[in-house]
Amino acid sequence: MWRLKVADGGNNPYIYSTNNFVGRQTWEFDPDYGTSEERAEIEAARQNFWKNRYQVPASSDLLWRMQKNFKQTIPQVKVGDDEKIKKETAIIAMRRGAHFFSALQVFCLYITRHLDTIFPGEFRKEILRYLYCHQNEDGGWGLHMEGHSIMFRTTLNYICMRILGEGFDGGKGNACARGRKWIRDRGGVTFIPSWGKTWLSILGLFDWSGCNPMPPEFWFFRSFLPLHPGKLWSYIRVVYMPMSYLYGKRFVGPITPLILELREELFLQPYSEISWKKVRHLCAKEDLYYPHPLIQDLIWDSLYICTKPLFTRCPFKKLRQKALEVTMKHIHYEDENSRYITIGCVEKVLCMLPRWVEGPNGDYFKKHLARIPDFI
Repeated sequence: MWRLKVADGGNNPYIYSTNNFVGRQTWEFDPDYGTSEERAEIEAARQNFWKNRYQVPASSDLLWRMQKNFKQTIPQVKVGDDEKIKKETAIIAMRRGAHFFSALQVFCLYITRHLDTIFPGEFRKEILRYLYCHQNEDGGWGLHMEGHSIMFRTTLNYICMRILGEGFDGGKGNACARGRKWIRDRGGVTFIPSWGKTWLSILGLFDWSGCNPMPPEFWFFRSFLPLHPGKLWSYIRVVYMPMSYLYGKRFVGPITPLILELREELFLQPYSEISWKKVRHLCAKEDLYYPHPLIQDLIWDSLYICTKPLFTRCPFKKLRQKALEVTMKHIHYEDENSRYITIGCVEKVLCMLPRWVEGPNGDYFKKHLARIPDFI
């Protein structure tokens, strides 16, 4: 049975806190925890959620509430359409939200060969359970649990299931077969948007030449320039920071037998025959929330034509190496400022992977590993 641990730093020497871990909440699996009645109650809740997953896709943190005997004691407030919001009303709503607070991608751990250590059997079972429960009726997955199916999320979830041990046609309710059909019916993964192309390139399921440029030299820009990274929204900045490092390195994870299988499953044509430069701008219509303006594609094409050959030759090759060093310093600042938690689950694994590339056995990477339970 799963047990919630609060304000517990454990005994890991690579984790530290400035407030004695106040606010930290992690889950651990204890096969002997709870009574037989409590376990039966949890299993009944799981079955009930599965039966009603399309009508009520949110779990409402039911397991947490059952363990904490949660009862909302703060009275609800309602504001009419024409009514002015008062300070007291906002404070009550905020307290209710704090009182009722609310999957880490496994790709990074697969590449670094730490998947079995961080995600043993029970953890894998729960990740897969989450994916099964939130698969849409058409076989795909949405950007969020109530969203329409999109290529980005469907592809990542399909790969996640295969990495976690599901076979070609495995998964509850034929999850893998249904997900794969959704992908292939829409042209295959060449139509995945830019972030997806980046992750697939890292995994070895895409070629970096099929991605639009993310030059790490961007981090040389001075603060007075309009395109200085410090003027970007924080989430975008911290996503593209490690992405640009991995792009500049052209890093590719180990090509395992599973990766070779996925190359056959996710594309409509043989992997070796794909013209990567022609797929850079492809995007499934389900993922295209706003079409690219012509000027954006012209900028991408100009950078693609100029930077790729330029930074692979001297003396600009040395400039690329310097840019990678500067980018790594920014990643280090982000890691230290956030105690290796970063600002979100997407940024977490992206910042962790460059630290492994830099030193697989280094302390920085181990500090990242120690903080993965914060996201589970």
